[in-house]
Amino acid sequence: METVATGKSHRILFFNTLAFTVCFAAWMMNGVLVTYLVNNNIFKWSPVQIGWLLGVPVLVGSIFRLPVGMLTDKFGGKWVMGAIMLFCAVPMFFLSQANSFTSFLLLSFGFGMAGSIFAAGVAYTSLWYPKEKQGTALGIFGIGNAGAALTTFFAPSILNNLTEHGANPEGWRILPQLYAAMLVAMAVLFLLATNNKKTPDIKTMAQRLAPLKEMKVWRFGLYYFFVFGSIVTLAQWLVPYYVNMYSLSIVAAGIMVSAFSLPAGLIRAVGGWLSDKVGAGLVLTWVFVVSLICLFFLFPPRMEIRAPGQGVMAGKPGLVTEVSDSTITIDDAVYTLQTKGKDTSKTEVRLGIFHNADEDFTPLPTSSFWQEPQVQKGDTVRKGQLLAKGYTHIYFQANKWIFFSLVFILGIMLGIGTAAVYKHIADDYPTSIGTVGGIVGVIGGLGGFFNPILFGYLLKGTGVWTTCWMFLAVIALICIISQRIAAKKAKA
Repeated sequence: METVATGKSHRILFFNTLAFTVCFAAWMMNGVLVTYLVNNNIFKWSPVQIGWLLGVPVLVGSIFRLPVGMLTDKFGGKWVMGAIMLFCAVPMFFLSQANSFTSFLLLSFGFGMAGSIFAAGVAYTSLWYPKEKQGTALGIFGIGNAGAALTTFFAPSILNNLTEHGANPEGWRILPQLYAAMLVAMAVLFLLATNNKKTPDIKTMAQRLAPLKEMKVWRFGLYYFFVFGSIVTLAQWLVPYYVNMYSLSIVAAGIMVSAFSLPAGLIRAVGGWLSDKVGAGLVLTWVFVVSLICLFFLFPPRMEIRAPGQGVMAGKPGLVTEVSDSTITIDDAVYTLQTKGKDTSKTEVRLGIFHNADEDFTPLPTSSFWQEPQVQKGDTVRKGQLLAKGYTHIYFQANKWIFFSLVFILGIMLGIGTAAVYKHIADDYPTSIGTVGGIVGVIGGLGGFFNPILFGYLLKGTGVWTTCWMFLAVIALICIISQRIAAKKAKA
């Protein structure tokens, strides 16, 4: 690796980052394209089929990170990254000719390789920078994650234009062709503008795989499962979350999700710089702790509970002479009742209590109380008889802007954490970055594949959308405990 950063180092970093951005945008394309095709009845795929079409590119791009990392150590990043882009352009182009679920799935398997370019880029970037600058360099390279946000933000509008807003449904086929052309153009530019470099040490296959026997590598994988896996997962999961929890349109939800994905990618540069300055371990500690706090505040779902409250009892026997919503009169005694709130034009009714679902600002649970008559005019009552039954209504709704703020902070922390993990790898395995970074990338990518499935089962089993945050909080807590155990062993 370089002893000092040079102009050539910065040029390589720029094109590495640009190539990663393009590949990440292509890797996430199905999230937009498949949703569009199904919503417009161009293909009638079941939810299970949709799940596979969304998940297969993520899975393929993840599991191939280890072999791609090893190939990069052996042959150099220029040729491996260039080959990946040219290879992925072929199935991407033929996706435009797909007319069945099977063909769409197989071609998605092919272009899913685009996600594996991350392992090659990490190893290739590291070789051009000295150890004390690698965190910053890898953080800048990681900005390429923002490619996902570029796809979710621009691809829907491009599809609308290509299909003439639904007038020409077959116009969708041009989108994969545009992505294929983008991959080819990027590959040619990359191959012309970069210089090859590979790990100088000559190792056997067994030597390259030797680090995988160390628990530390799998601990780094756990960290990356949380930080990167959560970014990839939430980039897809937040769209239906916003639609179902806050009744946003798909377009509005897409914009909100882009506002999560884009900063999460861009902030990686800051995460790398911080890791160089104060150490990756300390940065990760803060990432896990702050993330856990945000997740904790995301736990409470939108809740409405109607429970028995204090009623009104007769102080003496008598005849009920008048009953209204606000009073009950027994002979000459008048009992005043607590009434419900009044409805207004921009509210929705919830269990008899009125709340504005879009504008109510209720960061903490609120409660309302009212009483309903249980007797009628002409009834004879005895002393101590229940005249009006009391009801207590407890209401909580995390305002969508409070929710967005918490998720935004979470995204920032996750982005910082992704850079810190790879700074750890560069520090501890300088001659095996491709291999170690590859397996860590595999584990992180698998988080992006399996987490949405787990979220779906949790939602189906409990009926509570916020179980996803509870699951991620458990993973964050396990990361903190694992980090503390490792620190104690290092001191022993």
